[in-house]
Amino acid sequence: MSLKPRNEEAMLKLVRKETNKLNLPPVNKATLLSEYHKLAKKQPELKSEKMEKFLVKRAVRTLSGVTVISVLTKPLPCPGKCLYCPTEKDMPKSYLSNEPAVMRAILNKFDPCKQIRMRIQALEANGHNTEKIELIVMGGTWSCHPSKYQKWFLKRCFEALNGKMAGALEHAQEQNETAFHRCIGLTLETRPDYINKKEIERLRDFGCTRVELGIQHTDDQVLKLNKRGHKAKESVEAVKLLKQAGFKINFHVMLNLPGSTPKKDLEMFKTLYSSPDWRPDMVKIYPCVVNKFSPLFRLWKEGRYKPYSSKQLLNLIIAIKKITPPWVRISRLIRDIPAESIVAGNKITNLRQIIQQKMGSCRCIRCREAKDRKAGKIKFVMDKYRASEGTEYFLSFTSLDEKILSAFLRLRIDDDLKKDLPELNGAALIRELHTCGQAVSLGRTGKIQHLGLGKKLLLEAESVCKKENVGKIAVISGIGVRKYYEKTGYFLEGTYMVKNLKKR
Repeated sequence: MSLKPRNEEAMLKLVRKETNKLNLPPVNKATLLSEYHKLAKKQPELKSEKMEKFLVKRAVRTLSGVTVISVLTKPLPCPGKCLYCPTEKDMPKSYLSNEPAVMRAILNKFDPCKQIRMRIQALEANGHNTEKIELIVMGGTWSCHPSKYQKWFLKRCFEALNGKMAGALEHAQEQNETAFHRCIGLTLETRPDYINKKEIERLRDFGCTRVELGIQHTDDQVLKLNKRGHKAKESVEAVKLLKQAGFKINFHVMLNLPGSTPKKDLEMFKTLYSSPDWRPDMVKIYPCVVNKFSPLFRLWKEGRYKPYSSKQLLNLIIAIKKITPPWVRISRLIRDIPAESIVAGNKITNLRQIIQQKMGSCRCIRCREAKDRKAGKIKFVMDKYRASEGTEYFLSFTSLDEKILSAFLRLRIDDDLKKDLPELNGAALIRELHTCGQAVSLGRTGKIQHLGLGKKLLLEAESVCKKENVGKIAVISGIGVRKYYEKTGYFLEGTYMVKNLKKR
C-alpha cells in the first residue's frame, strides 16, 4: 500500500480503501485536514505541502491570489422597479432566499460580523488561507441605504476581520491595517444614477476600492422597456466619475432582456469594449432569467417574453468572449440562482465550463490568471487605451506567449489632472495592483505571490509617469494593504496612498 499518493485522486482512493477496511463512514476533506493538522503538530516531520494541497476543498476559491467573502445587507427598500428583478418578501432586493450567500445571511440574521466569521471559519476548515480578504457587500442599492446603517454595517465587517470591537468605523479601519485578516479590497454595489461627487467621497470614507455598477444595457429603449429608471448617459457619467477617482469598476450586464436580441447584445459588448465612454475593468454577465418573484414572470406567462434558447445563449457568450480585451476580467457568466427558482431562461450552472470546452480560454484576466501554475519565463507587457477622458495603462507580467498572467497593474492618467479631492490633484492613479496565483501567507513565498512582481510593476508605473511629466501617484489602496505601500515610499494622504516622484 502506497502512503505517498501521487495526486489528489490517488489520495482520496487510498482514504476510501482504508475506511472501507475498517467499516467506517466516508470521511470529508475538512475532517481529514483537521486530523492531519493535529498529527503534524505532534510530529512535524510529517508536514507535507503536497498533502495540504490535496486536502484543500475547492482550491479555486483562493487561486486568484485573495480570499473573496460576500456579505449581505438586511432587506431594505430599493428605488428600482426593474422588470427582471426578484422582490421576495423579507429579502434584500434582487436576492432569493435559497441562494448560498443569502442562506448564510438569514442564518446569521443579516449581522455582517457573524456572516464573515462563519465564512472565515468554513474556509479555514477547508484549508484556505484567509489573511488577504476581498470583501464584497451585496444587497440592493448600497447608496440608498441609511447613512447610519452603512457605517454600522461596515464597522461590523471590519470588527469581524480584526477580531475585536471598535469605537467607530475609522478606528476599525485603522486596526485592520495590521490585523491577521486584512481587507485588501472593499466592493460596494450601486446604480449609475446614484453616483455623483458627494457619493464618491462617501465611498472613499468607507474604504471602498471597487464599485459593482448596474449598467444592465447600453440601449436606451431596452432600459426604458425594462423600467430601469435611468439612461445610458447616466452610466457613462458614473463610469467617468468613478475612474477619475481611481475606483475599479465591475459592470453588471444583462443578456436576453425584454426588447433585446442576440445581435443587439453582441453589439452592446462591442461598444462596451471599444468605446472610450465605457471600457470596464471587469464584467459580470447575467443572462436574464424568469422567477416567480419578478414582474417579468407575468409577461412570460402571457407569452410576451421568450428567453433565448441554450444554443443562442451559448453562441452569444462565445462571441463575447472572443472579443474581450486582455485588461478585462469576466468575473461571472451567470447569477448564482438555484435552478429550482428559475421558471424560464438559462438553468445551466456550469456554463463557463461548457464554453471553455467548446472554445478554450479567452484573453480575459480570469482565463489567463496563473492560478496554481509556476511563473516560468515571463515578460513585461503594456497595453494602452483611452477611457473616460483619460489614458489607461494596463501593465502586466505574462508568460512569453501572453497566455499566463502572473501580475498586473492599472495606471490611469487623466487629461485634466485637477481634481475635486485635494489629495488627487496633479496625480496619476493606480486603480489596481494584483498578483495572481494561489493565495499564500504574508511573509511566505508562493509560486507567483511574494516574488517581487508587485514592486516591479510599481516601478514601471512610476517610469510611465515620469515620461508623461506627472510628478505624483495616488493609489486607491485597500485598508489592509496600506503597510505594503508604505514599504515602497507611499504615505497616507486623505484616503489614498500617495508618492511624490519629483523628490527622487
